[in-house]
Formats: sequence, C-alpha cells, structure tokens
Amino acid sequence: MGSFAPGAAAQELLLPQDWDRAQFFTAVHWIQAVTATLSIMGSSSIIGYTIFQNTTRSPEVRPLVYLSLSDLFLGLCWLTGALFYSREASHPAREGTICYNLQATGQIFYVASFLYTVNYTWQLYMDLKGKFNQHLHGQMPQMLNCSTHLGRIAVLFSSLIPIFLMAPVLGLGNHFQCSQNFTAEHGCLLLHMENMLSPRSQHVTCTVLCLYSTGVFLVSFMVSFLAILTLLIRARMLYKRFVNSMGYVGDQQWAMLKVVEQAVALYPVVFFCCWGPAFILGIVKLARIDNASVYMALYVLEALTASSQGFLNCVVYGWTQHMFHCVKRKACRDVDTQTPLLRSQKRFYASTLPAHPRVVAEPSSPSTTTVL
Repeated sequence: MGSFAPGAAAQELLLPQDWDRAQFFTAVHWIQAVTATLSIMGSSSIIGYTIFQNTTRSPEVRPLVYLSLSDLFLGLCWLTGALFYSREASHPAREGTICYNLQATGQIFYVASFLYTVNYTWQLYMDLKGKFNQHLHGQMPQMLNCSTHLGRIAVLFSSLIPIFLMAPVLGLGNHFQCSQNFTAEHGCLLLHMENMLSPRSQHVTCTVLCLYSTGVFLVSFMVSFLAILTLLIRARMLYKRFVNSMGYVGDQQWAMLKVVEQAVALYPVVFFCCWGPAFILGIVKLARIDNASVYMALYVLEALTASSQGFLNCVVYGWTQHMFHCVKRKACRDVDTQTPLLRSQKRFYASTLPAHPRVVAEPSSPSTTTVL
C-alpha cells in the first residue's frame, strides 16, 4: 500500500541483482489495476442491488452499504494509483505530492473498511441473537430497536475514526513535504513503500509519520480481527444453543438460520484473506528481514488480495441472496404441492405446539430476507 501502508523495505533490499525491477513492478501494477477494477465493479453491484431492492435504509443492510462504499472509494484510489504509475511523470514533484495524498486517502478508506466489517459482522450476530430471543422469549422488536440505534452510532464512529487517525499524516506530511521521499518511478503504486529509515528523509517528522501510519494499519487490523473473531465464536455458540433449544421448526426456517450462520463466518474470512498478506508484509517490513523472495511473494499476494475486497464481498453477498431465493422458491413449491388434507393436518399439528416455538415456525420476517 504505498508509503502509508504495509509495504517492504527499500527497493534495493527487495529484489535480487539479476531481477529486472521494472518488469516486476509492472506486473504488480497490472495485478493492482485488474483487481481494483473488479473491486469497483463488485462494490458498485452491491450498492446498486440494494438501491434497486429499496433496502439501503434497512438496519441489517445499512452497514453492508457503507462497507461497499468504502471498498468502492478504496478501489478508485488503487486504480488511480495504477494509472499514475503507467504514465510518464512530467512534473515529478507535483505528482509525488498527488501520490502522497492519494495513498494517505486510501488508508482512510481501508481503515474504514475494517471498522465497517466489524460493524456488519456485529449486525449479523445481533440478527441471529434476535431470532434466538424471539424463539425463547418473544422479545424481537425491543431488541431490534436497540440494535438499530447502536448500529447508527457504530456507523458514525466507523466513518469519523479513520479521518481523525489520518489527519496528522495529511496535514504534517504536506507541511514537511514528505512526498519528496517518493521515487518518481514507483511512488504511486499503492502496494509500494519506501524505506521509512532511508537517509533520503528530509525531516524526522516524515519518518515518525511513516511509523505512525504503519502502526495505524497494524493496530486497526489486529483490533478488528480480534473483534470479528470474538463475534464468530459467540455466533457459533449461539447457533448451537439455538439448535439445542429448538422445538418444532420448518425446513425454511432451518435453511434461513443456516445461511445467516454461514454469512457470519464468510465475511470475516474474506476480510482476513484480503488483508492478512498485507499485515504480514507490514510485520516483515518492521522487522527489516533481508529476504528478496519473501518480499516479492508478499507483494504479489497483497496485490491479488488487498484490492479485491469489494469483489469478494460481492461474491459472498450474491451467494447469500441466491440461497435465500432458493429457500423461498422451495417453500412456494412445497405449498403448491400440498393437498388440502396435508395443509389442514399441518395447521392442526401447529396449533398443538407451545406458544414460543410457533413464533419461529411462522414465516420469516422481512428482515430475515434482507439481512444479507
């Protein structure tokens, strides 16, 4: 990720003497351009679909929309950086400043995407917990209102925290002209990072800012990862309690719950697969490991994964929506194929059940079908 993301050490330490450095960074540039384009298309598809379905204001969908927006803007930053890399630098100093601000802006969006991923995972967990409480106590509406208010506050903080964290990098970095530490050849590749301890630094503040921005990435990733892991464990435990406490429940409700439970796991898996290589690359850079093969492998992995989060989230979202539609179609077919006698028997057996299981046996609420 550029000068303010987990990159590697100085270029002369990254690549072996017999390797054509220009060809390597050209390959990384094309990977970045392609994956960023896919991410833009994927995140735009999610936003467009939710607008078409008129679900953008739904408490369950709103965090996903904000996550997709951050992926969209991040993809635009990555793609712009790739375009700057591919053109001839007519004014190196001015374009270095542009690249510096572009990369710092990109960090705002990917830290925001971390927080939005935590927020969305929490929303999925609360939806699963709400269904459990509805089954057990019939308290879904009150809990839903509380979750909605907390979700709005979380979205607000997820939007403001990255801006506050990166304000010193933008303000002080431009004041002390830290963009002079960029190379004219590779400075706009968001995957590339100059050596933060290079003697080329014009001011010690630039070195401190580089350490600070790298620390922001590493700490925000770790905090987000631990929060998501905690939610995953709690969701799994809740799902087991849900299964053990179930009375009578229809196949449609079982299928819906299974899709929600899988979605709680899939989005964090995408998060870790996308940003895990970047996190490892940041650790390797801070440790100053002098191994060209390790750096090159992590560069390529980061180019393939970090800029494709919007695309992978779109794949997961499309899969969950497909599964929900399959459940609905199956339920409709079951109703159409039932004879009047079977329908009357089903109503009779349902009427003999306790009150609480009947809440779950009823058709799923609209929020169940739009949660993902």
